[in-house]
Amino acid sequence: MTELPQWIASKLPSGARHPGLAIARLGDERTLAKGGFALSSPAFAAGDQLDPCFTAKEEDAVAPPLEWTAPPPGSQEIVIVVEDASSEGAEPQCHWLVWGLPGQKGKLLEGETPPRTGKNAQGNSEWLLPNPPLGETRHYVFQAFATDLPLTTMPGATRDDIIKALTGQVTACAVLHAPFTGTPADDYAPADDDF
Repeated sequence: MTELPQWIASKLPSGARHPGLAIARLGDERTLAKGGFALSSPAFAAGDQLDPCFTAKEEDAVAPPLEWTAPPPGSQEIVIVVEDASSEGAEPQCHWLVWGLPGQKGKLLEGETPPRTGKNAQGNSEWLLPNPPLGETRHYVFQAFATDLPLTTMPGATRDDIIKALTGQVTACAVLHAPFTGTPADDYAPADDDF
């Protein structure tokens, strides 16, 4: 397996350096953070653990909120790809594909339904809840891409469809990393005094 290019590897911890990440195929040193383009979340700082409320460890879990700064002038659309960089194999497990976001400064609220979503690794068009085994830490890489043309890809597209549509269209890219360590699921059994 080839290594992750240095321009992006230097932005990620060793456990998050999967060479198949979408950003390794679609971005480059010139487009990374071009014009100050950056991806962040009000729910966690880069490198912080994901809150269980965004994972399979909580019953009412939802996708985390994300925010991005203004992309370079002329950008038409923002695309978000979230992958598990701890995955084995040539391609990391895809947790979320989102596009159709205006090519400007913006955000997705916690649990918000995006305009267009594609199929995650389970074949569903929704946030795939992280669910690592107990005690195992996995690394989730949130990637944002600004495009010079709007995507014509229809909802329900696959990761491969999105990567093909983005190839040669990226004006800027940004990355955000968050690990999550498997914990016991919340115990939803009723308490004795509930009866």
